[in-house]
Amino acid sequence: MTVFVCSACGLAITGALTELTEMPARPGDQGYPRADGSRRATATMPLGFFALEPEPWGAPLVPTDERREVFPGGPCLGDPDGDGFLVSAGPWNTVVLHPDDAGGLREDTDYMRHCSGCCGLHGQAGMNRQCPCGAHVGTLINDCNTAYELHLEPDQVRLITD
Repeated sequence: MTVFVCSACGLAITGALTELTEMPARPGDQGYPRADGSRRATATMPLGFFALEPEPWGAPLVPTDERREVFPGGPCLGDPDGDGFLVSAGPWNTVVLHPDDAGGLREDTDYMRHCSGCCGLHGQAGMNRQCPCGAHVGTLINDCNTAYELHLEPDQVRLITD
């Protein structure tokens, strides 16, 4: 079992989690209305598990001519300053988990980090989740056109295994 702690203060930010050997397929139900009227996708990760995202993920975003998702689990995003698109140049191997597995994290109050899409957080503006000590540790995405997952930044957390 693995617990993730904040690199800045050492506080445990998850309970015990089990590592999956690869990222599961992201559910294909983004944007579709649910019975309660919400449009959030089903969580990518089951509760109690984590996996490492093998692709670059999150901010910063850089221009490209290739039309593809801005990052795995995100939408295709046009470049507002050009004719192409934007893709992630963010860190590799972010820790992906169910958002409820790190329920003690706080929302960042900086509007630019917390800015959202139409139904939730799109994750394109950088880390939007903080440890109670104030250190930025991850990014939640939960907009209707994104996956539903929490990414912990590899440089902001440490893992403790038993």
